Amino acid sequence: MTLIVHKISRVNPATNSPHDSTGSLVLPLTFFDLRWLSFHPTERVIFYKLNKDDSSRESFFSVILPKLELSLSVVLRHYLPLAGRLTWDTQDPKPRIVVFPDDYVSLTVAESDANFARVSGKGLRPEMEIRSLVPEFPVSCHSPSVLSLQVTFFPNQGFCIGIAAHHSVLDGKTMNMFIKSWAHISKHETTSLPEDLTPFLDRTVITVPALLEAKILELMSYLSQDKNSLRSLKLPPTEEIRPDLVRVTLQLTRENVKKLKERAKSESTRSHLELHLSTFVVAYAYLWTCLVKTRGGDMDRPVRFIYAADFRSRLNKPVPENYFGNCVFPIGFFGYKAGLFLGEDGFVNTVEILSDSVRGLGPIEKACELYIDGTKRVEPGTQLGSISGSNQFGSYTSDFGWGKPTRSENVSIDRNEAFSMSERRDESGGVEVGLCLKKSEMDTFISLFHNGLEN
Repeated sequence: MTLIVHKISRVNPATNSPHDSTGSLVLPLTFFDLRWLSFHPTERVIFYKLNKDDSSRESFFSVILPKLELSLSVVLRHYLPLAGRLTWDTQDPKPRIVVFPDDYVSLTVAESDANFARVSGKGLRPEMEIRSLVPEFPVSCHSPSVLSLQVTFFPNQGFCIGIAAHHSVLDGKTMNMFIKSWAHISKHETTSLPEDLTPFLDRTVITVPALLEAKILELMSYLSQDKNSLRSLKLPPTEEIRPDLVRVTLQLTRENVKKLKERAKSESTRSHLELHLSTFVVAYAYLWTCLVKTRGGDMDRPVRFIYAADFRSRLNKPVPENYFGNCVFPIGFFGYKAGLFLGEDGFVNTVEILSDSVRGLGPIEKACELYIDGTKRVEPGTQLGSISGSNQFGSYTSDFGWGKPTRSENVSIDRNEAFSMSERRDESGGVEVGLCLKKSEMDTFISLFHNGLEN
């Protein structure tokens, strides 16, 4: 696969007139943002197949690309923080997002000779191919930018949009809202957004005890690799992608999900009324047990898995659904051994653990305390697992004017052992799952995944 970079543009937020200049903007990070301060960037690639007329080189560079660039400039006026940078001045107790009038978003325009159908497909693909479609993101900068974008053209086939964003600035829900907003402006050739896509920037709606911010900053200091500069905004160095790392997209149909829920009811000794059998719970439980079994090994080895809970409706004052920023916090399961998930009852054990967590999700103070305590007690060699995304985000509704996406991939999962989850493209009620593993492990996982559903 050969990738040619044609240009790297600086896209500024649009202004009303030549005499209008976008003013500066300062947004402090909140408690929910701070947890993700030194986390790897959130990265996504969205593929769009084009018809014969639109997929020519002339059409792409004269019609599609200019339309994407113009609509990006317009949407950035609504999502102004995405054009800014993170700073942490000595007089500030915590970092903040700062946007100046001349700030911009970097947009890389590239061309690939790869087979679009294969790269955007569901089958096994080398992870290095997918990662080349994501823009470079500065990890060593003391004042990193918030967002980088890349548009890659596949001649006579289609194009994709690669996104890399600083996780401390936005969560998955906000990222999807931005993509939908950009698509809305592009497709409808408008400068305005509907209310549900208009970002709510007021940070005062995040009401958590001030002490929690100090606690999470202390945890970030505890986990930091740069002990000499605790105010450093450098992200952890990115490791090279192994050549044997592969990606796959698996699906749980509506019928699969129904049968997993029935299995949980029949295998659990609890009343089904006590269980929270959402699609998310049974899907994650099934995936996690397949992953632990893929690794096999010692029954007594430590394992830890995590999901991110949305607290928009769980604070004392509910946060608007169109809030711009992070409002998720990791919920971790610590102190478990692999044996609990390796046996025939591994699935139902995981369902009960996840069900109890979701149903009993308490105040943010309790969640924060449990997470900090558990994180500090993680033993070396622990198998780690997590899940990102949601089947509620509407990842396949972002139509820029050339139809809905062929595929939407969460690229960030290749940095750790994580699943991605979204709704299925062509059926309601099921889920689409992304996973990256070494080829030898992936073969085992896929076998366990399919055999478990058949049996």
